[in-house]
Amino acid sequence: MNIIISPLITEKSMSDAASGKFSFRVAKSANKNEIKKEVEKRFNVNVTHISTNILKGKKIRVGAKRAEKEISDTKKAIVSVKKGQKIGLFELGGDDKK
Repeated sequence: MNIIISPLITEKSMSDAASGKFSFRVAKSANKNEIKKEVEKRFNVNVTHISTNILKGKKIRVGAKRAEKEISDTKKAIVSVKKGQKIGLFELGGDDKK
């Protein structure tokens, strides 16, 4: 089973990444213990705390006839890692101007 579906890259998640909190979209059936084991195994970090919440789906209009389509619910996990550790997916690239 795929527990971690994708990282969530937003302005807020990138500012939280500086303080050691990383956001992921996870499987709805995954619990905190499974998420912790998967993150520790995949990214080689020590997880200290996990918060999860379910984001409710919305109805959107698509196409030329503006038909309604429903987006399904998703689950989000915010993972805190041990101080000084980072996850490479959330590193900012680019110039280091001082």
